[in-house]
Amino acid sequence: MCLKHCQSPLGFITRYWREGAVGGFRMGVRHGTFCVGCCWSLMTLLFVVGVMNLIWVAAIAGFVLVEKLAPQGPRLARIASVLLIVWGGYLLVPPAFG
Repeated sequence: MCLKHCQSPLGFITRYWREGAVGGFRMGVRHGTFCVGCCWSLMTLLFVVGVMNLIWVAAIAGFVLVEKLAPQGPRLARIASVLLIVWGGYLLVPPAFG
């Protein structure tokens, strides 16, 4: 749900437009809430890997760019989610042989 609002800032502005400084502040808080809901795990990941490896930061930023601008962005996000969950499960389970 958050990605739908965060993916198109112009659509958000046209839908939730409010007049004046207070209205602009409320819009900013609302949009910021959607972005935090959408990207908190990505920001955590960027902090963890970014401290150690700039290449990972560039790779993640490239993925986010493609996900946000490509017509198949939501589908790509779902595929990446499944792959990351499987990879995380693999990393958590100790190897049977070894």
